[in-house]
Parts: sequence; C-alpha cells; structure tokens
Amino acid sequence: MNDPKSALPPVAGSALDLIGRTPMLEVRNLDTGPCRLFLKLESQNPGGSIKDRVARSMIEAAEADGSLKPGGTIIEATAGNTGLGLAQVATLKGYKLILIVPDKMAREKILHLRAMGVDVRLTRSDVGKGHPEYYQDMAQALAQSIPGAIYVNQFSNPANPLAHETGTGPEILAQMDGDVDAVVVGVGSGGTLTGVGRYMAAHSPKTKMVLADPVGSILCDYVATGTYGEAGSWIVEGIGEDFIPDNAQMDLVSKAYSISDRESVDTARELLRKEGVLAGSSSGCLLAAALKYCREQTQAQRVVTLVCDTGAKYLTKMFNDMWLAAHGFDQRELHGDLRDLIAKRYADGGVIAIGPQDTLLTAYNRMRSSDISQLPVVDHGRLVGILDESDILAAVEGGDEHHEEHRGARFKTPVAQAMTREINTLQAHQGVEALPEVFDRDEVALVVDGDEFVGVITRVDLLNHLRLEA
Repeated sequence: MNDPKSALPPVAGSALDLIGRTPMLEVRNLDTGPCRLFLKLESQNPGGSIKDRVARSMIEAAEADGSLKPGGTIIEATAGNTGLGLAQVATLKGYKLILIVPDKMAREKILHLRAMGVDVRLTRSDVGKGHPEYYQDMAQALAQSIPGAIYVNQFSNPANPLAHETGTGPEILAQMDGDVDAVVVGVGSGGTLTGVGRYMAAHSPKTKMVLADPVGSILCDYVATGTYGEAGSWIVEGIGEDFIPDNAQMDLVSKAYSISDRESVDTARELLRKEGVLAGSSSGCLLAAALKYCREQTQAQRVVTLVCDTGAKYLTKMFNDMWLAAHGFDQRELHGDLRDLIAKRYADGGVIAIGPQDTLLTAYNRMRSSDISQLPVVDHGRLVGILDESDILAAVEGGDEHHEEHRGARFKTPVAQAMTREINTLQAHQGVEALPEVFDRDEVALVVDGDEFVGVITRVDLLNHLRLEA
C-alpha cells in the first residue's frame, strides 16, 4: 500500500513558503464548446489570491536593492488583493503597511486588512488619475511625506510581472504538460498578462493571451482600436482600468472580451453551483470570457484561466441576495410601485423580523448579528409593531431596580411589552413619491399589501432605485 504521506507537501516553516504551486482544476460541468478548460486556483494561496506572489516579489526586490530597510514603511494603492498580499508578507517580515484603497472595496477585505494591523485609508472610487483623491496619487504623495517609506507601485514595479514570469507561467505550462492553446487573464496592474505572456512567448509560442475586461474599462477598446475614450464605472474588483498601466504589455493580447458586471457575477455564482469553486468577481469575469472564447472555437483547444481570489471576500456582496437586488441583478418582475424598491419580501424570508412573543434578548441578538437597529414585529404575516434599540434600552433600564440580575430578567420580557404599536405604513401599490415624507420623519417605510406585511424600504433602497433608473 502506498504511504499516504508520500503525496503530501512537506511541513512549511512560514506562510510565505505556501505562496505559489497552486492546483489546477478542469471544468467538467459548464459548456466549454469543443475545448477543455482548466482553472488555476490562485485562491489557494495563503492570503487567498494571486497577489500573494506579487507582494512577496515586490517586497523582496525592495529589500534586495536597499530601498526597504528593516522596520520600514510600505505604502501602496490597491483595490484589494494586492493589499492583502502585501499584508501577508509585510506582517511576517515586520514592516508597517499603509494602504490607500477605493471605497468600492469589499468590506471583508477591509476587515481582513485591519485584523492584520494594517493602516487602511479609504478614498473615492469615482475620480480618475490626476485627481488628488485618486488612490494612486494619494499613495504617492503620502510616501513622499514619510521618511524611509517606499511606494510599492504595483502598476510600474518590474518585480510584479517577474513574479508571474518566474512562477505562475512556468507552473501553468508544467501542469498542462507543455500543451496550452490560450490563457485568459484580466488586467489590473498588468503583471499577470505581462509575466505569463512573456513566459509563454519564450517557451510556448502557440499560446495566445486572451483578455477579460469589465464593461466600463478602457482596455478592451484599446486592444481593438489602439485608442480609448473616457472610462465608465464597474463593480468587478481588481481588474479593469481607466489608463494603460506601465506593467501592462498590451501587445501580448491576441483577443479581448468586454464582460458586464452582471455576467461576471452570474458566472461566478454558476461556478460555485456547478463546480463547487467559491471565487470572486474578477474570477467570474475571467471565466465568462474564457467560456466565450471556448464556445467560439471550431476545433478542440486546451484553455487555462485563473481563479484570482476566493469568493469568501465577497459574501456580503455578490453572494448576497440583497446586494444583487440593490444592483438590479436579481431579474425580478417590476411593478412600477413601491414593490420595486423592496430588496427582499418578508414572505420570501428576506426581512429580519421578530415576533411579539419573542424575548427582548432574541431581538437584541438578531439586531446585533444583522447589524441593524430596528425590527418589524410580525404576527402571522401581519405587521403589529416595530422595535428599535431605544425600546429595548428603555425596557431593560427602566424602573428602580438596576442590579444586573434584574436587567437579565428584563431581557426575558416579551417584545410585545416594549414595541411601538403606533406605526405608519404604506400600501405596496403606492408610488415612490410617498417615501420622502416618511424619511423626513426619520422613519423607515413599512410596506403592506392590505393586511399582509410585504417589506421595508430604507433611504439606501431609494438611492439604489434612483441610481438604477439614472
């Protein structure tokens, strides 16, 4: 019998030793036309993304050339994963890290970074290069103001593509037994395209580099025409640009696909359902482009694309039904009334609510776990009241007895004894014009259909609706 230890990697001395050598998975349950499609699972790096490779390469290059001294400060502009990779390496090497990130970055990434002790500074995602609040301009200015700090600048740093030319590219070719017809990549900083592309040009000239680009980015137009206009906006994180990065050798691209946010999200969710791989929004974009490429072929090819990062960083976004509804990605029927603004109906289990006979402790726990400050009180589908934090506080702190044991007993009080029964409601068939009066009273809109509770509309829901109609 074979020794089970023989196929296992050796014990690593550091998380840095786990970067690279990621597995390859063949797609079996999606329509790939006449082609075979393979996924390089960069999500298996210790920091959860392909950017671990780049971070280690850039930091070690700065150490080697003497620009980064022991205990020094590293500054970078990043949409997310490069920051996480830098945190993974910088923390273990003892460097301080300051990251300037656009405000569209996933909450999970920010929490991850701050848990590692990183100084995260948010800036606007709606301004372009040259604006003082553009994330790259801010990072560069900050680095110049701090003695001994270095601005990593993944967009121009040659150690970025080098990580892929010496790591990712050789791994792909080796895992594919030297037979790869096309590699589908995205461009954020350009490192993957340039590094893998250069390696394939030298060692597998038949391999085409195919670009997946979010709609709104200028890169697909640049590949097609050599020129580009003003950039739009997109939700996909980490890829797509409003300029051509220095590290992006665009002449390596043979073909480019422009992929919508909706298609990127839908494809990532399909990847999870069909192949069991939890991947992020950029991976959805790459996979959508790879599938298009495969289905266009008339002869069999062997195609590789990347799972750039894990979808665990996007659970509150693209894997959240409420987020999908807020961005118009849920394909629901529209009615032209208040029902269109309700992200999820109570009847479908989409509203966090409480019953009148539940305890205040249950209500408090439900508020805390869902990060909300008030709950509709619903009895057999009928809205009978509303309970907010002030109601709970008044019930728990009220009376003459303030001992801890008395407070504990009061948390067992039924919600019905503390809730507000006088509530204003709107009928589901009413129009959007009914909402401002509700919000002027500093209330949420409680929507009913006859006696049946339908759902809740907040100011954010109204803003989402207006944005989608703009």
